[in-house]
Amino acid sequence: MIRWFIVIFLALMVISWFSPLLQKLGFGKLPGDLRFRLFGREWFIPLTTTILLSFVASLISHVL
Repeated sequence: MIRWFIVIFLALMVISWFSPLLQKLGFGKLPGDLRFRLFGREWFIPLTTTILLSFVASLISHVL
């Protein structure tokens, strides 16, 4: 179980490092990505981006 926590933590770190690059490519601004302000803070829920990147990762894993 601790392995999964480590893998998830590392994946989140890698995603956060590549976040500015992905935003320059247009990810995070797709239809279906939600941005709203609540309690004085801006919240971002990237639904469409998550589905699209998951599909790409799935294709890559099936090819390799």
